Formats: sequence, C-alpha cells, structure tokens
Amino acid sequence: MLSLFVPALLLAGSALAQVTYQNHSQTIVRVDNGTYGPEVEEVHYYYDQWPIGIAVASDGRIFATYTRGDDEYTLGVIVNKTAEKPYPSAGLNLPPSQLNSTWNGIPFGSGNSTGLISVQAVYITSKTSTRPETLWVLDTGRPTVHNAKGEPSMPYAQPGGPKLVAINLSNDTVYRTYTFPADVHYPDSYLNDLRFDFKSNLSGTSGEGIAYLVDSSNEGRPGFIMVDLGTGESWRRLDQDRSVLRGANDVPSYQGIPFYLRQKGMSVGWQLEGLDGIQLSPDGKRMYYSPLSTNYLWSVPTANLRANASDDSLVEVFAHANVSNHGQRGGNGNGFEGDSNGLIYQLMPEHNAIYYFDPSDGLTKPFVRDPRIIWPDGASVGTDGYIYMNINQLPHQPDWNDGVDGRVHPGVVLRAKLPNGGKKVTSLYED
Repeated sequence: MLSLFVPALLLAGSALAQVTYQNHSQTIVRVDNGTYGPEVEEVHYYYDQWPIGIAVASDGRIFATYTRGDDEYTLGVIVNKTAEKPYPSAGLNLPPSQLNSTWNGIPFGSGNSTGLISVQAVYITSKTSTRPETLWVLDTGRPTVHNAKGEPSMPYAQPGGPKLVAINLSNDTVYRTYTFPADVHYPDSYLNDLRFDFKSNLSGTSGEGIAYLVDSSNEGRPGFIMVDLGTGESWRRLDQDRSVLRGANDVPSYQGIPFYLRQKGMSVGWQLEGLDGIQLSPDGKRMYYSPLSTNYLWSVPTANLRANASDDSLVEVFAHANVSNHGQRGGNGNGFEGDSNGLIYQLMPEHNAIYYFDPSDGLTKPFVRDPRIIWPDGASVGTDGYIYMNINQLPHQPDWNDGVDGRVHPGVVLRAKLPNGGKKVTSLYED
C-alpha cells in the first residue's frame, strides 16, 4: 500500500501537534495538491514581529498592525521587502512599559487616549472633497501580558485606551480620535474590525459618516459598536444575538489537525472569540458578518444598526428580528473583505483559502487556496485590483500551545488578483 503521508507527533500535548509529511510523487490516484484559483504572489516577509491587520493605500504603501505583548510597536508601515518601521512615528506607539496599569490590584490596559496601545485592525478610505485619504486605526487598549510562569492574560480596558484614530495619509498626522463611554465599550470588550460609510443621507446620523466596529469580546458580550463620525456619539446593537456568539465547544482543524486551545495555567478548552469578520455591501445597505468559531454567514440591514434608541425604544428588538442567516459556508471564517462586484470575501483558516459569498445567487464559492495561506489574519483590497493578506501562522503561537512557539519565520504578505475586474469598494466614500 502506498502511503501519501505519515504523521509523526513531535510535541505531544500541544494544541497543534507538529507533523512531518512524506510526499510521494509517484501515484496513479487523484491527489489534492492544496491549490486552486489565481496565482498567489509573495509581496513582503516579516522577520521580526508577527502581523495581524493590513491595509493598502492608493500609493502602494502597506500598513500592518501587531497586537501587544512586548512588541516594540503596534502600528507599522512596510519600508522594503523584509522590513517595517513604526507608523506614523515611534513616539505615537507607546513603549511596552506604558501599556498597562492596575487599580486595587486589578490589571487594566493603559487609559492613554493619544498613544497607540494595541492595534488590532486598520482600514483605508479614499479621498473625498471633505476628507483626506485616511488610515483608520482600531486600538483595543488591551495588550496581552505574561506572568513569571509565562501564563498569558488580557487586562481589562479602561476609558481612553480603546479608540478609533484617523490618520491623514497625505501628511501622516492624526486628525481625529474617537473614544467610547463605559456603557458602549465595556471593560471586557475587544475591538476587532471596522468599516465606513460617508454618505450624507444616512438615517440615524449627523450626515458626516458612520463607522461600524466589531466587539468580539472573548468574555461573552460581543456585538456591533457604531460611531457617528460627526458628533462622536457611539452606541451598540445586536448584543449577544445568536449570530454574533461564538460556536459552543468548536473544534476546527488547521493543517489537518484538530485544534483545542491550550493556554499555560488553564485547562484545555476552545477558542472563545465571537463576532469577527464584517463587510458592507457596495451600496452600504447591508452588513455581512460572522463569528470566528462558527460556519454560518449572517447579515443585517445597516439601517437597523444605525437606529437610535433615543428616537425609538424598539430599535434593538427590530435589529435582532431583521438578522438574516445565509447558511453554512464550509468552515470557520476569520476576516472579511469585499470588492466592487459585491462579492464578500471570507478568510478560511481551516482550509488555507479564501472563499467568497455571491449575493446574486446566495452561494459560497472558492476563490483561492494555497499551502502558504496558514491563517490569513487580515485582508485588504487595493486600488490595483489585488487582495492582500497577512499570513501569521496564528494557531502555532505560544499563547495557544502551552507556551510552545511553533511559528517559523518569515511571516508573509501574499496577494492574488480579484476575479472579473473586481476593485476596492469606493462607492461609500465618493462625493
């Protein structure tokens, strides 16, 4: 009998057991070669910090985020094939010594509203007559800390630390910062992703645009946070709706191996993250989304997210009632992106792939699959018609594997050409 692979367990008890595969080229049977779709190009290599979020500007600059830890900086810009530097300056990125505080012995992240603490996601909106091309920066305010035994924990957020920051890409300066009251961003909230609509006629807004933010809250209170970009007012919707909750005891498979969460100092468990990927339709009327640890795609009319409770006490009830289930997509989904054709791209870490949902027929379809796509943790569609993705091998990180770091440098930015002339969605930002 011809064996296609022989697994050798090298790290018994780790969350993602290390295996060795033996490939046999001489066979007469059909073989899954692990690839389909357009050519995948390697754009940039990470040799220092492991990336999370990514955004590509119209001038070709690529920005990356790095959740803290003890990383030197949390927001960077790529400067050549193998290096990045702090953005917009080293000074705006708080040093590791200033990331955390305590109150009566309870650990909290920094409450600094002007320095960057732990940036999870970034997004770029194009230039309009009233706004510059803008890099929007989503700071969780919750860096991970490790005790003397190497056990990880995430301090609570305090007001001022979690924030949305607008950076003018023409001069690399901050021009607006939005923070949140305690009844909108909870101490156990975790800001995860963001999208924007600048149309002046949006219901429930001041007419200067709106930001839709994700609270993925591992502690169990996920939902949407909306920010009126004119007034700075913020509010929540779909708190703990079934569509935003994590999948119960979900066991995904990464590189063919069942995954359980193994954190030092804790019993074996499951990934706890709820609401994760989001994407607006090109007309801004519908928000597509899903938790990380379920296989279902959902959507809701954005009018229900924007509705203000001060005008109608039933707005939360109506929001929950108008959620649509688009069915299973074939696996857990991480970050989302979208294109001018209305396709909803979903990063699929279980399959080393990107799928897309086509609203025209309601089906999830394959886009690209490649063995190099080992946990695509952020994606950005550029004005050049490519989708760029950060690959960071996240399931192999030490905080998920009893302190054992199984990642292998380099991390990488990959890109693939979108189908049918798809481009970055700019319709929501145009005058």
